[in-house]
Amino acid sequence: MSSNGSQQVVQRLWNYCNVLRDDGLSYGDYVEQLTFLLFLKMAHEQTQPPWSRPSPIPDAYAWPSLLKRDGDALESHYRHLLEALGKEKGMLGLIFRKAQNKVQDPAKLRRLVVDLIDPQQWMTLDADVKGDAYEGLLEKNAQDTKGGAGQYFTPRALIRAMVEVMRPQPGETIADPACGTGGFLLAAHDYIQAANPHLEKAQKKHLKHQALRGVELVASVSRLCAMNLLLHGIGPSAGEDVEPPISTDDSLRSHPGKTWDVVLTNPPFGKKSSVSFVNEEGEEERDALTYLRDDFWASTSNKQLNFVQHIRSILKMNGRAAVVVPDNVLFEGGAGETIRRRLLADCDVHTLLRLPTGIFYAQGVKANVLFFDRKPAAEKPWTKKLWIYDLRTNQHFTLKTNTLKREDLDEFVDLYKPENRHARKQTWSEKNPEGRWRVYTYEELLARDKVSLDVFWLRDESLANTDNLPDPDVIAGEIAEDLRDALELIGEIDGDLSSSSGGRRTAERPGDSGA
Repeated sequence: MSSNGSQQVVQRLWNYCNVLRDDGLSYGDYVEQLTFLLFLKMAHEQTQPPWSRPSPIPDAYAWPSLLKRDGDALESHYRHLLEALGKEKGMLGLIFRKAQNKVQDPAKLRRLVVDLIDPQQWMTLDADVKGDAYEGLLEKNAQDTKGGAGQYFTPRALIRAMVEVMRPQPGETIADPACGTGGFLLAAHDYIQAANPHLEKAQKKHLKHQALRGVELVASVSRLCAMNLLLHGIGPSAGEDVEPPISTDDSLRSHPGKTWDVVLTNPPFGKKSSVSFVNEEGEEERDALTYLRDDFWASTSNKQLNFVQHIRSILKMNGRAAVVVPDNVLFEGGAGETIRRRLLADCDVHTLLRLPTGIFYAQGVKANVLFFDRKPAAEKPWTKKLWIYDLRTNQHFTLKTNTLKREDLDEFVDLYKPENRHARKQTWSEKNPEGRWRVYTYEELLARDKVSLDVFWLRDESLANTDNLPDPDVIAGEIAEDLRDALELIGEIDGDLSSSSGGRRTAERPGDSGA
């Protein structure tokens, strides 16, 4: 089936979502219910020729058990099925853990099972087709910004460009400690396959079962990720006794005890880590959460800064990382300055991509991609030069009318020169001040206030010419982001003042050295 075919599958599945939305189901609820039903259907298909494998699903809860019921009996059976499978181990438990039936109308549930899922032979679809169909649903779900689903979805054009310059290789291990719906892991898997069409049997097995590792904090999102990988042929098939490539956990809690060759990630937006608790008056309060790990350079409740430290700790020696970070990671003082100084000294921080606004579903976010390699202890700092590509200044993208496309990153990928970074050449010069690719030495960075890496040099045309202002939705998004930052800062100050009398709570987690 062609890409046209996958679009048809997406459209067919999505059209029915509009029926269920009339009953109050959100996009996220709908995709989650499809996840459960698709898994059950594919597990049943694998028991038929030509596969003829034993089913991982107990007979009482297998796909035929849904087909032979109707009305309230179907709804009741489906509810008990979800509860029972959520107690299983491995891939079953991961996909069905804490699962609930959100389709309350038995007639609509019956139509979903019999008319929508059952007629399609999912196992005979090419992995790309069924995987792309599911990715299409996840992207549509991400567009439902009211539900907040977009925070788990990184633009695929950006992901592909990041993976292309990182060039993961057969036999390497790739991790994403904030994997969302699995975009980076999928792109790394697809890149390795495309760049190496003649993989040996052992290499294929490693790529399917050992190469990829993702951790996601939110259970409902990790189940979407597991299903996304499964539909792309990654991880254990239904019934295989192999550890799933995804786990539901707080990555920052402690060092996992393992390291990886490559880390590709976009940690969640928002600066503050916190925990909720009920006070003596029975009211819910949030308190700053500081991770005390002896493999961290600084203790802070800024989760973005903690992710940078965590990523460095889970890299193998000479391992390489590409991480999306908001602007505050580049300029924040205190712990931020301490972490930047250590990162520049202990790692080779070689590239920074300044991202445009309007490309994330969280509007107004100002973010960057930081590329660095972990290095062994040395007397001299490892960072010699930081190459910066500015894709932000005078660039305006939106989520609908002018979306970020892969070709918008062509110049960056070409100038990055992953095959030989020593061959890089600036496009900026005094004669060409509009060049977007410029290099700064370690000494120049160290001389900046708070060792700020928030470097820009291009003239912003919108400031010089009021006729050339960004689209109103871009301006509105930036204003909204500034307001959110201001409110968050006020909340932090209020929380710190409140806790000064009772002392700040911390989450003490003894960390591994991460060597």
